[in-house]
Amino acid sequence: MDDEPQLFDTPGSSAGLGAMASGGSLADATHSSAPLAVRMRPRTLEELVGQEQLRAPGSPLRQLVEGDQSLSLLLWGPPGTGKTTIASIISQQTGRRFVEVSAVSAGVKEVRAAIDAARRQLVATGEETVLFVDEVHRFSKAQQDALLPGVENRWVTLVAATTENPSFSVISPLLSRSLLLRLQSLTDDDIAAVLDLAVADERGLGGELVLEEAARDHIVRLAGGDARRSLTYLEAAAGAARSKGSGTIDVETAETAADQAAVRYDRDGDQHYDVVSAFIKSVRGSDADAALHYLARMIEAGEDPRFIARRLMILASEDIGLADPTALPTAVAAAQTVQLIGMPEAQLTLAHATIALAVAPKSNAVTTAIFEAVADVRAGKIGQVPPHLRDAHYAGAKTLGHGQGYVYSHDAPFGVAEQQYAPDVVRDAAYYRPTELGAEAAVKQRWERVRRIIRGK
Repeated sequence: MDDEPQLFDTPGSSAGLGAMASGGSLADATHSSAPLAVRMRPRTLEELVGQEQLRAPGSPLRQLVEGDQSLSLLLWGPPGTGKTTIASIISQQTGRRFVEVSAVSAGVKEVRAAIDAARRQLVATGEETVLFVDEVHRFSKAQQDALLPGVENRWVTLVAATTENPSFSVISPLLSRSLLLRLQSLTDDDIAAVLDLAVADERGLGGELVLEEAARDHIVRLAGGDARRSLTYLEAAAGAARSKGSGTIDVETAETAADQAAVRYDRDGDQHYDVVSAFIKSVRGSDADAALHYLARMIEAGEDPRFIARRLMILASEDIGLADPTALPTAVAAAQTVQLIGMPEAQLTLAHATIALAVAPKSNAVTTAIFEAVADVRAGKIGQVPPHLRDAHYAGAKTLGHGQGYVYSHDAPFGVAEQQYAPDVVRDAAYYRPTELGAEAAVKQRWERVRRIIRGK
């Protein structure tokens, strides 16, 4: 029919699902010429890898599938974590039609046409429709508004997927009418399980090829938690192995297929610690080029970007401190950005922070200060809090002499009062010894003046 909705292939989705939307069977969508990622798409919640929190007994998703309820969903998570798959499972296990529209190329007209077609189908045959909208955050407000009638009247079971926070990218009326499910990044073990299944399953390679462990590890690292990407690499590697007449997918074949060398880096072995150590020491040593080299090795090996960001935050205080007061805020901002946007874009942020910290003036005065203070405390140099600094707000405190003689700093010249703050046992301790490097030179001058006033020297 001319007024039937046009179906679109979205980035990361599969053309094979289009057959299901127009009345085709699952077999049509998973024929042998379909991409491996399509053929291996889980058919039930039990086959879904990862996302245990969504598959648990009594969870909203399981209630929706097993209870055959009509409930719209917003799926929020990184690419390749199963958003399209979940929509397909809902369609298959509840016997609903599957219709997909693209947030990239569909307009209000196409959205309304899809909903009208679903309504007519429901009235004519009683068959319900799962309307899948990938990258819903790309829809304008008007396009998202067009979805509301179908959701409110339950003409469709809307499953909208997004990689961005729906609180900022989805209109409130649609957000309030949908159940928000958060999908987590797949672990390396999850991706490895996906690959092993694809190698053995008849829908995949059917056991025709052997995937060496080193090659599997390489593909897992390249996938970066994206199951679809891992299957794409596996399919390319399988094709390369067959073209060579080999029954084995080794590291060399995987490297050739993915056009990316396998980085010799074991996240649980010596390479992990050696590369991370060299990275930190290069930043500490102010060699930005060497630091970037080790950063690139970690990124290409699939190191967790949050781990790298945490190490930079530690370094900002440990090796820079007040020599550049902007170092720690830069590192913290980088860690927050990594958490918000993820890879691969976050590699720009990590490089930004790495260079900034590498070229910053260095000082370990903060590190030395806290370590020496802790050492004194552990050595038993505790002492009593001077009476004039003790809490004087409770009844009877003043009769004990608490607070007597305390000088309020703001009443003193320059806002600094001469009085004893430390216990007697460490009265003359000098833990913080600022350097004359970078911004800490000015801190040094002020601290020396302040300390002389405080101690009356």
